[in-house]
Amino acid sequence: TIQSIILYSLFNKCRKEKGFPLNSQDQYMNTVTKKMTKQEIFELKERIQAQIINESQPSYTYYQVKTNECTITAYTSGKVVFQGKNIDWLAPQEPSIMPQAGSDEVGTGDYFGPVVVCACIVNKEHMEYLQTLGVHDSKQITDNAILKMAPKIMELCPHSVLVVSNKKYNEVHLSHNMVDIKCLLHNQAYINLESKGYTLPDFIIIDQFVQEKTYYKYLAKMPKVIRSIHFETKAENKYISVACASIIARYTFLKSWKKMEEAYNFHFEKGAGSKVDQCARAFVEKFGKDALSDVAKLHFANTKRI
Repeated sequence: TIQSIILYSLFNKCRKEKGFPLNSQDQYMNTVTKKMTKQEIFELKERIQAQIINESQPSYTYYQVKTNECTITAYTSGKVVFQGKNIDWLAPQEPSIMPQAGSDEVGTGDYFGPVVVCACIVNKEHMEYLQTLGVHDSKQITDNAILKMAPKIMELCPHSVLVVSNKKYNEVHLSHNMVDIKCLLHNQAYINLESKGYTLPDFIIIDQFVQEKTYYKYLAKMPKVIRSIHFETKAENKYISVACASIIARYTFLKSWKKMEEAYNFHFEKGAGSKVDQCARAFVEKFGKDALSDVAKLHFANTKRI
């Protein structure tokens, strides 16, 4: 039961404080309990469907699922218990870092499709609703769930989205490398927020893809540079503004992807592996080599392989 889990957690805390040894699982297991509606409980399951590796239904539960990150037990009472080593994304953000702005990019690892960067502002009053939605790293949420979740975030939170088509990306890449392009896009996303009339918070976070010194080096010739940014790896799991930006960017990427498939009446593969090579060969056979620059990032090794 919920009470048993909570008592067990408190018991282990006391054992640790008194100096008694814990077993290896106890030492690293964290527990978070949330109250959710039945609809939210099943929306949560849908969002993480791709990450579920085992599912069961103990007594008095809607379900119990296991992912690589944690075990989630959803009780019919509305209590949902999360247990795992890495569940930091479930913890509420500290008021001291609110409001905050965060940015993230999508598409840089995909041979096909655009590069999308989003910057998003989250205020303290947004927190409860965003946590109810289950906002966290877009890579841990199914695409179907993102298509439902992102519009709600976009309606609530100030944001700026930049989409670089493949044709434009290939042109820019002749004089700028991938890291350079990402630096330019993140900076411009924050500038665009200001242009829309929003005031950037004191606390701004970028999901780190380059060292801070190098980031500003790439922006040295830009007429305007947003500074005093906090850089941190895996920020999408630690800061809700970065998670929101990640979800909006993924949503925009998926929308662009759908338009691309409709325009060519062709199914494209995501990523940059062997399936993508096969897909690219089929595309070239059907539409010709020159058309590849309109749908793919030509500097990827896939181009040479095909």
